[in-house]
Amino acid sequence: MDESDPDLLPEGLEDRLPGEAATGQQVMRAMLAAMDGHGYDRVSPPLIEFERSLAGRMSGISTRRMFRFVDPASLRTLALRSDITPQVGRIAETRLANAPRPLRLCYAGPVVTIRGDGLDPARERLQVGAELIGRDTVAAAAEVAGLAIEALAAAGATGISIDFTLPDLVDTLAVEAMRLAPSSVAAVRRQLDAKDAGALVAAGGEAYLPLLYAAGPFASAIDKLAAIDAGGALASRIAGLREIAARLDGAARVTLDPTERHGFEYQSWVGFTLFAEGVRGSLGRGGTYRIGREDGEGEVATGFSLYPDGLVGVVAGEAARNALFLPLDHDREAAARLRAIGWRTVAALDAKDDGATLGCSHRLENGEPKAL
Repeated sequence: MDESDPDLLPEGLEDRLPGEAATGQQVMRAMLAAMDGHGYDRVSPPLIEFERSLAGRMSGISTRRMFRFVDPASLRTLALRSDITPQVGRIAETRLANAPRPLRLCYAGPVVTIRGDGLDPARERLQVGAELIGRDTVAAAAEVAGLAIEALAAAGATGISIDFTLPDLVDTLAVEAMRLAPSSVAAVRRQLDAKDAGALVAAGGEAYLPLLYAAGPFASAIDKLAAIDAGGALASRIAGLREIAARLDGAARVTLDPTERHGFEYQSWVGFTLFAEGVRGSLGRGGTYRIGREDGEGEVATGFSLYPDGLVGVVAGEAARNALFLPLDHDREAAARLRAIGWRTVAALDAKDDGATLGCSHRLENGEPKAL
């Protein structure tokens, strides 16, 4: 980084200028409105918490991704959140512990990480999501997956696809159906995720090779997975996936990759990744999980997190609204009436101001908008 330029931003951080900022807010509002329509109440946790709370609320959350520093007041370590989901879990377990279950909560806010993710260098992103707390059933997973798709569509995404996975696949099969030594489970899981057949065999997972090919369009992939699961260890999961896909009823293209693990560090029996046409990479992930304690006995939940920044460029321009130029001697009551029905107004401050130069589409004349 060139330190001679004081106006440079750190790597992975950027300004969002007026057009992009307006589109970003439109995308966020549309997603939250979709969640609100299904009975999800919004919560807004703080950007900073004690590191121990953020890291200990969910298995798989790593403090190595968090910016950490010492709180001058308490002398305890604080952290900038890298994921809002654990915070929602804390709220559910504490402030809303006595609220009726299932508890439906949604949220939106920025998250920050020390490093970008893979090919995406961004270190600050908007996270929008919903959590259904107290249920991890097929019905809960179907509701949450359908809501995630609806939220993306409401925000302007098209060509949406959802890719399902089974995060605990290896752990389930390793018990009996495809036995593995406990010391080999992590390596086999890792090589399946990497889709590396040679390394998978070397790790002692030769029996798991057919799983690499049980991926693709849902109908054919789930049949392949069912054929591999001759012993029935995955029968309930396969039946659950079939039911979820049926309930989505054409809302999105459905695929299956049962060995995918990246981004599913704390999900349990089902997970999913969301994509949309024209957007590079994924737009979010979701699935079932447990909140809280290290003994794995925390409350069950199902949810998703969307990272809609990738949509901003795709739907850019849709947030643009007609702007009405108000000359110096304009009718103030007429201007107030038009603002009340959705117009944006830009008032002249002196005689040199010009509506076209200021980006306005209309001018107020005789109490009504006139196109420029």
